Amino acid sequence: MLEVARNPKITLITYAEIEKIEGHLGDFRVTIKKKPRYVIEEKCSGCGTCEEICPVFRPKEFDANLGTRKAIYIPFPQAVPKIATIDMEHCTKCRLCEKMCEFGAIDWNQKEEMIDVNVGTIIVTTGYDQYNPEGKYGYGKYENVITQLQLERLLAPNGPTNGHLVKISDLENPESIVMIQCVGSRDLNSNQYCSDVCCMVAIKNAKLIKQEYPEIEVTICYMDIRCAGKAWEEYYTRARDYDIKFIRGNVASVRENPETKKLIVRVEDTLNSEIKRIETDMVVLSVAMVPSEDSEKLASVLNLDRSPDGFFKEKHSALNPVDTKIPGVYIAGAAQGPKSVAEAVAQARGAASAAAIPLIRGRYMLELVSATVDKERCNKCRMCMESCPIGAITIRDDEIEIDEVACKGCGSCASICPSKAITVRFYRPRQFEAYIDSLFAT
Repeated sequence: MLEVARNPKITLITYAEIEKIEGHLGDFRVTIKKKPRYVIEEKCSGCGTCEEICPVFRPKEFDANLGTRKAIYIPFPQAVPKIATIDMEHCTKCRLCEKMCEFGAIDWNQKEEMIDVNVGTIIVTTGYDQYNPEGKYGYGKYENVITQLQLERLLAPNGPTNGHLVKISDLENPESIVMIQCVGSRDLNSNQYCSDVCCMVAIKNAKLIKQEYPEIEVTICYMDIRCAGKAWEEYYTRARDYDIKFIRGNVASVRENPETKKLIVRVEDTLNSEIKRIETDMVVLSVAMVPSEDSEKLASVLNLDRSPDGFFKEKHSALNPVDTKIPGVYIAGAAQGPKSVAEAVAQARGAASAAAIPLIRGRYMLELVSATVDKERCNKCRMCMESCPIGAITIRDDEIEIDEVACKGCGSCASICPSKAITVRFYRPRQFEAYIDSLFAT
């Protein structure tokens, strides 16, 4: 990220969101809403003095809400740019940060800023969110039931416990841990798809625990272990050398002993056809990867389709995995679906290459099989706008306009137009009428 920030050909616009996108390949007009930090970026040095003096504590999102941050904070040590942001929703306006800042970087009068940029192509890489397992297996009810992401923050040297694995209830080292797979995925009641990486994340974290704390007993309850990546099966096999226990079966319930805070896990061992009762100190849930929170809004702004799982839909899963139905708009990484880091990197390279090709060529060749409108016959009912699957039809100066670059000539608008004001080039109704008449000629 530091290399990106230092590259003179790359402009980073952070703490912002897309408001509107117009135009087509080669001429996208993007409106970006930049949120106020209430800190002047050019003056803030990222020293952290303001954060130290702030009296307000809030859960820290970067630590999966296990740690705390202040009302004025830098999201994480490696943040780019390393600039403080004021959480105005929870700020008490004590102005201690303003008094302590020797650079005068605090600006209470900052407002939202709209930025307009012109770009030739767009790559959507919105990542993913973690499925919220609230209410499942005691998550949100029992302190010692956490997710894999929270476990990773506990194991991280820069995490809330400086890398020391502890129970949330008493901050003591656990003696045993049970991991439950496929929470919120491969489930008809939530997400039917497999999240691809959960098995390997659980095995990796289990190995990290056993390497640092060999005395801790780790058990993984799974439906089936899916190790489809390169060398993943070998990694799984080696994990058994660390005395990690694997139980194939569905977990029925997780209950807590209120006196000892011990968790009782009841699981059906389908290999041995028996019900097991496991007493453990911690339960870790391997939860599903789900589309990012802003996917729905961004899909609407870009006029992109989403597959039934909610992720952005590619043009063709095998032949065009990074293209979308909109020329010049590409997708990569977890925006397209659950995938590992290696898969996300490979797809990002493909999307970057695809996006660069028309820009390097300087021109885009297309067959003008597009719709045209007879403005004299058009009664501006806007039914064509509603039927267009790619948003190529707009109203400009009270006239229907069809973007010939975006239009794919699908004919949806022509078929629904009550005034017959829209036709598709090279596909006149009389041609089809003659063809149909010949088919049914006696």
